Amino acid sequence: MSEYDDDFAEQGQAVYEALLARTGEAAPQPRLEPTRRVLDLLGDPQRAFPIIHLTGTNGKTSTSRLIESILRAYGLRTGLFTSPHLVSFNERIVLDGEPISNEALARNWDDIRPYVEMVDAELAEAGNEPLTFFEVLTVLAYASFADAPIDVGVIEVGMGGEWDSTNVADAQIAVFTPIDLDHVARLGSTIAEIARTKAGIIKPAATVVTAAQHPDALAEIRKAAERDEAVVIAQDVDFELTADHVAVGGQVISVRGRAGEYTDLYLPLYGDHQGQNAAVAIAVVETFLGDGSQPLGNDPLVEGLSEVTSPGRLQLVGIEPTVLVDAAHNPHGARSLAAALDKYFDFAETVFVLGVLGDKDAEGILSVLAPIAARIHITASSSSRSIPVDELAERAAAITVPGLVHAFDSAEDAVFAAREWANEGTSRLVVVTGSVVLAGEILDLAEAEEWKKA
Repeated sequence: MSEYDDDFAEQGQAVYEALLARTGEAAPQPRLEPTRRVLDLLGDPQRAFPIIHLTGTNGKTSTSRLIESILRAYGLRTGLFTSPHLVSFNERIVLDGEPISNEALARNWDDIRPYVEMVDAELAEAGNEPLTFFEVLTVLAYASFADAPIDVGVIEVGMGGEWDSTNVADAQIAVFTPIDLDHVARLGSTIAEIARTKAGIIKPAATVVTAAQHPDALAEIRKAAERDEAVVIAQDVDFELTADHVAVGGQVISVRGRAGEYTDLYLPLYGDHQGQNAAVAIAVVETFLGDGSQPLGNDPLVEGLSEVTSPGRLQLVGIEPTVLVDAAHNPHGARSLAAALDKYFDFAETVFVLGVLGDKDAEGILSVLAPIAARIHITASSSSRSIPVDELAERAAAITVPGLVHAFDSAEDAVFAAREWANEGTSRLVVVTGSVVLAGEILDLAEAEEWKKA
């Protein structure tokens, strides 16, 4: 947020608190009609701009940010909607590369609030739950983008796809990042079931761009696309990452796109998965700007990739010792983290500071990280959904070697102890992971403590 917006900080916080009073994101309502009703009363702001809609299990936010950054480099005014936020609520609604100002947030909230309250009353009269946090947030995002205005909206689903409130919009491009097991209680117990739910974002005559997928997931995507007469553009068939090499601060990649070859592009993100995300993003932008028939101009593409950031994804937040924050919160994310640590970082020992939310596969995450850990500091974020420290430590100890697991009542204590341990030896790394909420709290702490100035 800009410094000139400080005068509106209280108004911005008031908007966030008003949304927090509603049913939270952990318990979304599988419905679209209430969100659609509010937007209808507002004149359908989601129809004021073309939309690129993203779903998947991992990589949604990073891929969204890559797409947005490239489009902005081509001169388009962009809107980016992602969730959850790491530090500031305003991060969720981004206008032309900057989090929405508190002034705009408050102004747009004042515009939509009467209609939100009207639909709340209609729902109550029918004996239904009022609009949830995420339903209202979706309305606020679409209204803010129409008010800006923007040339294109890059919209990340909150959960799933078919009944996610963002799906009230008709996207011309549906994007699928890798699909794996997550949110099984709500989305399904198999990859095929989860993919079927996520494929609900495909709209008639849309174009589908998908990352490389498990065969069961790809089959569901293709089935849904065929039903809606949508074209499928698949990674490793229609486009691919052809090369990636470690570089200072990230990597250098080459991509065979739908319409062109793009070589030696600098990407300031760590991890092979980010190279794959970038290949998807390039294919999406080719599709949006020229229906995949024209290669992208090199200079804007270079600029868009070089300026992209992915907060909370292998983000360096401290030196002496080195501290990384990575919001991996499922086994698939943990595997990407482990692979990136092996390829992009040269440390002899790693301590993981780990906190996991209750609806996540803690054992799956631990089974990936324990073999490469010198220590695991178990803790919990401030979220009420966090697995209690004692419980998580007990579950961790049951599947790891003796002496590996250490429990800390607070995240601050856990990371301070990890930094102390790292400083006592040589070539030691601290990695904070397991939860987006924990990642955000440690980002705040690192900035307050000025760990980068050590």
